[in-house]
Amino acid sequence: MNAAPIASASTAGGSLLWLAIILPVVGILASLLSGGRHAERIALLLMPTGFGIAIAIAIFLWRSGQPLVYVIGGFNPPLGIALRADGFSAVMLVTTALIVAAAGFYARAIFATPPGITEARAPLTFWILLQAIWASLNLVFLGGDLFNLYVAIELLTFAAVPLVCLDSRAETISAALRYLLFALCGSVFYLLGVALLYGAYGTLDIVLLSDRVSSEPVVWVAAGLMTAGLLAKTALFPLHLWLPPAHANAPAACSAVLSALVVKGSFFLIVRLWFGVLPNVPHEAVSFILAALGSAAILFGSVLALQQERLKLLIAYSTVAQIGYLFLMFPLVQGPNLWVAEAWSGGIMQTLSHAFAKAAMFLAAGLIAESLGHDRIRDLRGIGAVMPMTLFAFGLGGLSLMGLPPSGGFLAKWLLLKASIEAGRPIWGAVMLSGGLLAAGYLYRVLAPALSSDILHLKAPPRRSREAVALALALTAIALGFAPKAFFDFLQIGRVAVAGGSS
Repeated sequence: MNAAPIASASTAGGSLLWLAIILPVVGILASLLSGGRHAERIALLLMPTGFGIAIAIAIFLWRSGQPLVYVIGGFNPPLGIALRADGFSAVMLVTTALIVAAAGFYARAIFATPPGITEARAPLTFWILLQAIWASLNLVFLGGDLFNLYVAIELLTFAAVPLVCLDSRAETISAALRYLLFALCGSVFYLLGVALLYGAYGTLDIVLLSDRVSSEPVVWVAAGLMTAGLLAKTALFPLHLWLPPAHANAPAACSAVLSALVVKGSFFLIVRLWFGVLPNVPHEAVSFILAALGSAAILFGSVLALQQERLKLLIAYSTVAQIGYLFLMFPLVQGPNLWVAEAWSGGIMQTLSHAFAKAAMFLAAGLIAESLGHDRIRDLRGIGAVMPMTLFAFGLGGLSLMGLPPSGGFLAKWLLLKASIEAGRPIWGAVMLSGGLLAAGYLYRVLAPALSSDILHLKAPPRRSREAVALALALTAIALGFAPKAFFDFLQIGRVAVAGGSS
């Protein structure tokens, strides 16, 4: 189902869009003014409210069947700026609200201000940065102007990088600096591409550009620069070097947010660029290159995950592999083909299922590391007997990554596999099947010793409430596998038909 052109005027329910962005910004300002232990209370109070706003946006979108629009200040583009929400952005808003809230409630035990102290650096920084990531992601998902999306992705970078090195250890600072270097280089490339498009067409509004852009050299140069910059931020192979040390060394709650959400922000912009700004520019060759890089990421990341000795590093390299699946949709979502809707739904479902599964696995790994004092895989023998709920959450997340039924990961990969076969390109399906087998291999390396009968003593047992958070996320990844047809119809709202055939 292809949507009609997005309107320029505000629509019913459009005012919720700016509210979704402003709410966490208000939380940041309130946290800075009140400081100390109040920052935690403010963040945790606003998270359920933000989730309610995201749900309300999805309801308005479903009832209207058309994208929601809010024109800021009443000035229509190109003079003004419009916020827009389609099916993809709406489900990402809901996913972000859920995972940010889960990370927040999980992190209370670590980032609570100690008794008797008015204010501590790490807790105050964490709660402010968590809300900053939330606000930045909402702006990424709702922004309709390429320059404002640049601002959003930069705010996201500067909120995410400090989360890596909150403990100020040498290795975390090194990982954060490498992350920052890749992210800043990506920003420069993206901004150069934006400048070229503005110089050529006099506007940066996505809808206006989609009507004006044609296949000419300046467009290809701009698109190439912007894509390269965003790929660096997404950590697609071979630009993945910053991701494993950053995600593996950050605190568990931070790793969950970084892996589940932050890398999805730049991927979302790649989708916006090629399917929103450039739908009328044939790009079969580009789609093939992106899918080829995604295939390399699946195989390379999985093989490296098999070789890791630390649990969090294994999960981080698994993220490198799972990101690759997202790019297999690109050569399949082109032209008026019957399989396009399936490929689009499969790509989005992979985005969602990976977010919940990977957040659950990082939180579970964090509990294991805290309880044992390490996360060495060879020394996890017997962990299943003393931490059954934690291991169950980890295993359910892994089940989704492998693509086993009835998980969301299975449904995502099945839709992509079906689309690749219908498109006459079984090579992408073969890559997906190979990736599933490799994922089973590196998960077996963890689960086999963990389920042994060895006796293991914990330094400190985990809190049930924190285990419940990880388990809830893992169950959500499984529950996505039961999504009804109406959900996939919802994902098609706002999808624009892309020129060309499958590649």
